[in-house]
Amino acid sequence: MQLQCSDVSLGYEGKVIMEHLNFTVNQGDYLYIVGENGAGKSTLMKTILGLRSPLAGTISFSEGLQQTEIGYLPQQTLVQRDFPASVGEVVMSGLLNKRGIRPYYNKEEKKRVHQIMERLEILDLKKKCYRDLSGGQQQRVLLCRALCATEKMLLLDEPVAGLDPKITAQMYELIADLNGEGITVIMISHDMNAACLYAAHILHIAHRPLFFGTKEEYLNTEIGRAFTEVARQEGERTWDS
Repeated sequence: MQLQCSDVSLGYEGKVIMEHLNFTVNQGDYLYIVGENGAGKSTLMKTILGLRSPLAGTISFSEGLQQTEIGYLPQQTLVQRDFPASVGEVVMSGLLNKRGIRPYYNKEEKKRVHQIMERLEILDLKKKCYRDLSGGQQQRVLLCRALCATEKMLLLDEPVAGLDPKITAQMYELIADLNGEGITVIMISHDMNAACLYAAHILHIAHRPLFFGTKEEYLNTEIGRAFTEVARQEGERTWDS
């Protein structure tokens, strides 16, 4: 067990948006979190990261995982897309927790950044301004940043939102490769086609937990079949519009 949520209630400013959430994530798992807008998916991620406190229940970690060692790729805002820093600076910022109070990055940290940027094929972008990149390039940069923080677990909040189909497929394959190398992936997504391809487990949440289990179990439930069909129809309307 790498992460465990036990009878967790989520919310903010005293408002409860979900209660009695229980699930477990093992090392190397690939968990998709699905559900309707406003169900609390992003709030759950922020609570796992310690950016919010659970209103009740506990979130615990084991197998040597520290909360500060989790890599996080949030949804981007328009302001973030226009961030006037170099690609190298954005990626390097993923090491801030490891650097601590030291004023400079050490040789090993710089080497790690170089290796990760090379691995994700963006080394040639190192000196370019982040805001001048395409959406797909920006997402690769943010994934590099998240990987600088971790060798164990990635939390990804709609990592392909707004990307064209070709770049989306490349991002999914890249994330699957990282998962195949042993990194645990927890992803929020509305893309049920991708969930059917890549997920090992699915957590479906609304204002109450609706399902947690394997992908195969989910697709054989009434809620799983219904949600998959709704997602498919919405995808068709998006492409037809």
